[in-house]
Order: sequence, then structure tokens, then C-alpha cells
Amino acid sequence: MPTPITAQAVTSGRIEIRGRRLLIDGGEPRPGRVVITGTRIMTARAEPFAADGARATATTGRVLDVGDLLVAPGMVDLHGDAFERQVMPRPGVHFPTDLGLIDTDRQMAALGITTAAHGITASWEPGLRSLDAAGALVTAIRRLRPGLMVDTRIHLRHEVANAAAVPRIARWVADGWIDLLALNDHLPDFIAMRARPEKLAVAAGRSGLTTAALISRIDELAADRDAQWAGARDLAIAARQAGVPLLSHDDVDPAMRSANRAMGARIAEFPLDLATAHAAVAAGDAVMVGAPNILRGTSHAGRLDARTAIAEGAATLIASDYSHTAMLACPFVLAASQRLTLGRAWHLVSQAPAQAAGLDDRGRIAEGLRADIAMIDDRDPTCPRVALTIAAGRMVHADATGAALLCQ
Repeated sequence: MPTPITAQAVTSGRIEIRGRRLLIDGGEPRPGRVVITGTRIMTARAEPFAADGARATATTGRVLDVGDLLVAPGMVDLHGDAFERQVMPRPGVHFPTDLGLIDTDRQMAALGITTAAHGITASWEPGLRSLDAAGALVTAIRRLRPGLMVDTRIHLRHEVANAAAVPRIARWVADGWIDLLALNDHLPDFIAMRARPEKLAVAAGRSGLTTAALISRIDELAADRDAQWAGARDLAIAARQAGVPLLSHDDVDPAMRSANRAMGARIAEFPLDLATAHAAVAAGDAVMVGAPNILRGTSHAGRLDARTAIAEGAATLIASDYSHTAMLACPFVLAASQRLTLGRAWHLVSQAPAQAAGLDDRGRIAEGLRADIAMIDDRDPTCPRVALTIAAGRMVHADATGAALLCQ
């Protein structure tokens, strides 16, 4: 059997990056220099830029003069479920899980995402989001992780109505398999779908149930809400004991946010309206909004407008949600449309999510931190391209521009 490729085996050694536009330690773009040794940033400082061409020698390692490329911290994505489209590109059409996860890893590296938590749903629904499917995904990620380019983590989304899953998920949490735990309660949405047959048909197609069987299951679950929330509270306790960050998903109002905060959920994931988002920030909670919402300028579900939330200080971090591509576009969209500086906009996709998840070793270009860096051609800010991505000191992506730099 081939020896697995590990992060240590492909570390690039010493790399020096020089450029005119570096986001050093959360600041705005300025000339500077970054030196990477192994997996860490050893030097990160602002200084005049003097291009002398990229070079590589036995004594100095590789030197990259990147000119006007934006040199930014690798993005930290706390909630992404775009991998589902790689595993099930159409309802009922299944691709091999390993293939889908590896393809997702390639996409994220090419977009400058260096830490990613896949949002894996453990639902009462059969099919892609079932508990067994979640277990298979968790197992696959843990097995593939040493060879992946991006630091890939597990954000388990427990559907509150899936009370039968609580003991199994509690074991995963206690065994250290879960990096973030979210409490989702989509059952009220399913109950509302009874009046929208077209939505029910989509959900039924994903789960493999007939519409009639899905309705029957919804009605059965709707009668057992007290036991379901008791199980959710047990999982919240397990997460606190294990030091796993707890999130609440789709808080509908400030009262629901307050109740979830009382259980230990200090990250409000996609609150439904501005009042709830403001209440969360006022209480010191992190508030996550979705990158597609920002890119499109509206919520696809008619809920909170993420650009408005950011403009009013009611959102503190951005996650890819269902599109990794949107994650890269967000800082440039915000810089153009929200009177936000590029450095502040980038903070929302790097340092802020890292801090919310307790990942204090990344999210900034600063001495001693993980060497997670994206070098971006943003001459057309409406369509930025990542030229080079470094993750934990490894070169994990180069487009044509990046390859030319490496060949000089």
C-alpha cells in the first residue's frame, strides 16, 4: 500500500514573499516581507518593496517577488456544505465520497481557503443527510485528512428532531471527532412545507422518500418536541465539557438566540432577521452570515440581508455556506459596496472566524502563526483569482500566474 502523503512530507522549507500589497497582522495592504520556515511564519513586517526577481538557492530558500498581488491570510471557513454537490450532484445520483471530498479540497485550495469545516448534517431524513451518511463522511474525512491540502475539520449539524442520534453524536464529541457542533431545528420548516408541494418534492428527492412518506415522518416527529430539545441540551453539555464550540442555526428571534446562548451556543449561525443579529452582537456573540448572500446582495430565502448586517455591525464573520467561490469574492464585494476597507473586509473571512472557533494560531499574517497565505490577482475585483496558496507552509495551489512566479 502506498505511504500516505502527510503535511510534514511536503513542507516547502523556507519561503520569502516580497510584495507591494501585504495584509500584515490584520492591517491594510502595504509593502512588506514575509518569511516562512517549515509550517510557521517567522517574519512578517512592513518595509519598502524592491523587486529583484524570484530566486531559489540552497542558503536562502525560495524568494518570491509577487509585485502587486494581494498577499492575504488564508481564509477560515467555519461552515461549508458545498461538498454535498460533489458527493450528490443531482438528487439520487451518488458519487464516491472520497472522490467528492478530494475534489472539494482542490477547489478550496484554489480559492485561498486554508482551513475549512465541512457542515455535515445528522438529520432524521434518510439519504445524504442521515445519521449513517454523516458517520460515513466523518470517517472519510478523518481517514483522508493527512493527505488533504486544506486543514479540513468537521462541523456537525445536529437536527434537533433527530433525538435518536444523541447518544451516537455524544460519543463522537467525547472522542474528539467533532470540531464544531451546531444545533439545527429545521422541523418547523418541514411542517410549513406541507403547504408547498414543490418544496416537499425537493426534500423528498434528497432523502429518497416518497412525498407521502415524508409527510408521515414530519407529523410523527412534530408530536415529540420536548424530548427532542432535551436531547439537544444533553449534546450542548457534552460540547461544553469537550471544549467544542457550539453554534445555533437560524435563530428566529432574540428570545431564541438568548435561549441558545444559555445552552452555550456563542456563535449565531445565519440569524433570520436584523433584530436577532443585533441582539447577538450586543451580548458578545459571534454572528455568521453567508458568502452567497453577500455576493448576490440578498438572501435566497428572503431572510436577513448580510450586507446590511455587516454595514450595521450586526455580523462578525462570513462562511462559505453553499459556495466556496462566493467566499473569495466577498471581501472585494464588501470593499466596493459597503465602504469597508479591504483589510477590514478580509478580517471577516480570516481572523474573525478563526477567533470564533478558538483557532488562535491562524487567520493573520503574523510572526509565530501558521503559514496560511493566499496571493491573489485582484486587478479585476469582480473576479479575483488566487495565483498561489500556501497552507501550513506547503505550496498547495498555483495557477498560471503563480506557476510563472515559481519558475523564475
